[in-house]
Amino acid sequence: MLKIYNTLARDKQEFVPIVPGKVGMYVCGMTVYDYCHLGHARVLVVFDMVYRWLKASGYDVTYVRNVTDIDDKIIKRAAENGESIHALTQRFIDAMHEDADALGVQRPDHEPRATQYVPEMLEMISRLEQNGLAYRAADGDVNFAVRKFDGYGKLSGKSLEDLRAGERVEVTDNKNDPLDFVLWKHAKELEADEVKWDSPWGKGRPGWHIECSAMGSKLLGKHFDIHGGGADLQFPHHENEIAQSEGAHQCRFVNYWMHNGFVNVDKEKMSKSLGNFFTIREVLKKYDAEVVRFFILRAHYRSPLNYSDMHLDDAKQSLNRLYTSLKVVLPVEVAPIDWSGLYAQRFKAAMDDDFNTPEAMAVLFELANEVNRSQSLEAASQLKALGNVLGLLQREPVEFLQGGKVASGLDDSVINAQIAARNAAKQAKNFAEADRIRKELLAAGIVLEDSATGTTWRRA
Repeated sequence: MLKIYNTLARDKQEFVPIVPGKVGMYVCGMTVYDYCHLGHARVLVVFDMVYRWLKASGYDVTYVRNVTDIDDKIIKRAAENGESIHALTQRFIDAMHEDADALGVQRPDHEPRATQYVPEMLEMISRLEQNGLAYRAADGDVNFAVRKFDGYGKLSGKSLEDLRAGERVEVTDNKNDPLDFVLWKHAKELEADEVKWDSPWGKGRPGWHIECSAMGSKLLGKHFDIHGGGADLQFPHHENEIAQSEGAHQCRFVNYWMHNGFVNVDKEKMSKSLGNFFTIREVLKKYDAEVVRFFILRAHYRSPLNYSDMHLDDAKQSLNRLYTSLKVVLPVEVAPIDWSGLYAQRFKAAMDDDFNTPEAMAVLFELANEVNRSQSLEAASQLKALGNVLGLLQREPVEFLQGGKVASGLDDSVINAQIAARNAAKQAKNFAEADRIRKELLAAGIVLEDSATGTTWRRA
């Protein structure tokens, strides 16, 4: 039985879907004004893993991951660049897809953009106003009255007295309470180029929090199974989603709330202000994308993830071990998983325990040892099949082992020429020259492996 750590309950709970056999899952996606960073990579990979495991467990999953394509940062960046908001957001949506594809992240079933769901947001705000939870302020904004919603703070565990307005909520004298947050931002008369829509409260645009409430409810229903996102969204964003959605529809919004941990750089939280900020693209210039995916999944999704070159180098060596075991037995096809097998049962038990990927990966390494010992095609096939559940081990072993990124700059043709020269030296019994070539390649990060069928190579 799958158990999920539910942030709302602060405990692991057995997963019981609202509709037997079906799962509705919503994950907060990107605000597209810049390239995705490693924090985004973790969200993408973690919930792709969750999506894959739910499907592998036999569920019919509807996965929604939104795109925020209207936001103060987006408007500011477009103005700075002298380009339209649509041109800016489309460029970074395309870049996001490229990064996600490289990391082996499957596309969600729905990828709604905020600007496509403004009518649904207006409808929800009207419901909140009718239910006495929204009011129009003196400046023209429409705000949510936090203290009128019973249970505010239940997700974050904060009392109203301890709470402060969220980072995106502007505290002004126009609010009835500093904790109130904006649902609809009025358009400023002097800003002719401001992005705005018509509404019952005048021209303006939606606040940030209302987007996900409206899109989630529209695509998955008023009450659905799983809502996920980074730990930084727990408050205020997800807290406000609960208040808006339950305040509008008078029913429970989400059953299971999942939050992945932060990405740290050398044990400090990654941030632009500290100068320890890395985009996915920067990292992929140095490391193979599957190594980055492996690195992310090797940690439990709720734990902090400490990024460093040392940890990625170690992840690369570990993934090399798995691919090297598959190279022993060729060819290896992905076969249906025999869930009655010992390794598959232990893998399943790990994944059913709140998606415990570190334990699941430990099973993969034990299975790889079995492949190395027995050279069993069946064991190799199961290794590849279980790896596939995590989005790993689907490339040809030789292609992966030879395709890693290294600073040496040696391309395949140079390496193969060096191997040919070494073979010629060995045939001429010039073993000193052959040894020199091997050492030279090793210094450049190229490991040669001799066998009865010839010499192959991989990047260290």
